Amino acid sequence: MTRHARNCTAGAVYTYHEKKKDAANSGFGTTSRRIGKDSVKSFDCCSLTLQPCRNPVITKDGYLFDKEAILTYIISKKNEYSRKMKEYEKQVKQDEEEDAAKANAELQKKLDKFISTEKNIVSNKAITLNAEQPSTSGAISNVSLGKRKELPSFWVPSQTPAAKVSRIEKPDSKIYCPVSNKPLKAKDLIEVKFTLVKDPADKKSLIAKENRYMCAVTHDILSNSVPCAVLKPTGDVVTIECIEKIIKKDMIHPLTNEKLSESDIIPLQRGGTGFATTNEKLEAKEQKPCLQV
Repeated sequence: MTRHARNCTAGAVYTYHEKKKDAANSGFGTTSRRIGKDSVKSFDCCSLTLQPCRNPVITKDGYLFDKEAILTYIISKKNEYSRKMKEYEKQVKQDEEEDAAKANAELQKKLDKFISTEKNIVSNKAITLNAEQPSTSGAISNVSLGKRKELPSFWVPSQTPAAKVSRIEKPDSKIYCPVSNKPLKAKDLIEVKFTLVKDPADKKSLIAKENRYMCAVTHDILSNSVPCAVLKPTGDVVTIECIEKIIKKDMIHPLTNEKLSESDIIPLQRGGTGFATTNEKLEAKEQKPCLQV
């Protein structure tokens, strides 16, 4: 390959590898990076606070939240809806007042025109011609005085063109899940009951433990690599393997002997691991302007 300067980017021998390397060093092009295990949310962490849940609740779509965090989110969204609704009602009231003012102005204009017509039944043609020709004695430019008054001026505050006020759309009264963007109601939240791992030899706190929870039936350790589900009647967390091999045979709750249906089994949405994806992409991309050669 022909030798050339290190920063030469205009030659015909500027290879793709050199272009990609220079683009990465200069900040151009799309950069991608694989997310590590520490960047992925754990299965027992809240989807809002990203911290282990103290009072876990789950939506019907399987997203886990801390009860305090999700109720705070719902209340804030309701307050935001109330504020937007007041602004929208104020805008509607102003529109009604403006429409009423325009209707009154049109009526007054027609009335004044009728009165002026009745007073001036016999008009003087000469006076009318003189009135139609505006005087240009006070005009500075070559624009007539009458037309100059209609044009906006950026130097006179009273004639400065104003920006139009943006219209406010009617707000949506529904509250949507911050993760799935589906309608969310506080009464649809289901309380989750995790089964703690009982190890007398382990003196660590719950947050410091690597293995915190286990399946309520088989006592298998739960983690991001183990698919889990929540039983809706009691909120117990079990593995998908337990559901397939034990529960789905008779569709009876193994702890309370209640009859279950397909809607009572809610798969728990979990993050990925550092080695393989589960239900989320582990590769982050950032798009930047391309390098022009």
